[in-house]
Amino acid sequence: MKKLACALALTAAFASMAAPDAAAWGRDGHRAVGAIADKLLKGSNAQKQIALLLQPGESLESIANWADCVKGTYCGPQTQEMIDYVEGNPRHSEYHYTNVPFQLDHYHEHGVGTSDVDIVQTLEQCIAVLQGKTDPALNPHKFTKRQALILLAHFAGDIHQPLHVGSAFVSRDGKFVVPKDRAEIDETLVFDSRGGNNLLLDNERLAVLTAGVIPPGEPVVVKEGVPAALTKPFHSYWDSTTVDYAFRRIKTRTPEQFADVAVASQPQLKKAQGDVATWPVQWVEDGLVSAKLAYKDVVPGKLTPQTSKKGETYYTFALEVPQNYPVPSSEIAKTQLIKGGYNLAAMLQAIWP
Repeated sequence: MKKLACALALTAAFASMAAPDAAAWGRDGHRAVGAIADKLLKGSNAQKQIALLLQPGESLESIANWADCVKGTYCGPQTQEMIDYVEGNPRHSEYHYTNVPFQLDHYHEHGVGTSDVDIVQTLEQCIAVLQGKTDPALNPHKFTKRQALILLAHFAGDIHQPLHVGSAFVSRDGKFVVPKDRAEIDETLVFDSRGGNNLLLDNERLAVLTAGVIPPGEPVVVKEGVPAALTKPFHSYWDSTTVDYAFRRIKTRTPEQFADVAVASQPQLKKAQGDVATWPVQWVEDGLVSAKLAYKDVVPGKLTPQTSKKGETYYTFALEVPQNYPVPSSEIAKTQLIKGGYNLAAMLQAIWP
C-alpha cells in the first residue's frame, strides 16, 4: 500500500505559529453546523429564545464563526463587542479544544491534555449561563447570555472535530504514546503534536492521492508573488480540507446546501443522555472514537533533527498515511459535521424546552 509522507516539526518557533486553536471545520464547516441547527429548531421555543439574544438578521449559521473571528482581523475589522470580549477573555484561544491522547476512551478532569479552560469546561459554563444559573463559580469567565450562545454555536462544532479532542503524542523513537502525566511531555523523549498542528502533510502527494477519488473542486486562486505552500498541517487538513472533500462528495457548494442534504437524509444518530451539563463530556468521548479513526494506520517514523535557515533545531517524523485516506477522512468529517448540527439543536432544546 502506498503511503503519504508527512513531517512533524517541533521547534518552539513553529509551535508558536501552530498553536492548537486553529479554526476547526473552517468557515464553511462551522456555518454548516449552525445551518443544520437552524433548520431543526424552526418553530421551537428554543428558536424564540435564541432570537431574543441575537441581533436582527443573525442566525446560528451567521454567528458560528464569531469565536474564530475574534482571534484576528481575517474576518474583517474587529467590532467593539469582539474587542471587549477578548479583553475579558485573554485565554480565549484555549477554549476551543482539549488534548486528550487519542488512544484513550474517556475524558478526566485534570488528566493529560485537559485544562481548566478547555472546551469541556467552557461549554459547561455556556450551558449554565443559558440556563439562567447565577452562581459565579459556574461562570468564572463571566460570560453574558449572548456570549454564551455565540460560543456554544461555535464550540458545538469544534468539539466534533476529531483532532480538537484527541491529540497525538510522539516518542523520540517515532511511536504514538500515551504520556503518564504532563511532566512526561518534555519535548525531549515525548513530543506534543499540539493537536496535529505540528504534523505536516506534503501537499503535492496529497493532491495525487485525492485525484480520482474526490470530485474536483473550484480552481485554487494563486496570489502573485506568494509561493505555494509545500505542506499542510495535519490539523488544518482536518479543519478545512476534509470539509471541502465532504462537500464535493455529496455535490454541495454552500453550508446551506450541505445542511439541506444532511437534514433530508434523516440520519440516525446516538443522542446524549442525562443532564445536559454532562453532554460536553459525552461529546468528547464520542469524538475520541473518531480521533482513533483519524489516526488509524497512521504510523510515525524515527526522529530526525533538522536545522532551519535561522539556525534553529527542529525535529521531523516521517508519518505514513494510507493511500485512500481522503475518502474515509472526508466521510468522518461529513458525519461529524452532521452530528455537530444535530447535537447543537438538541442541546438548545434541552436548555429551552
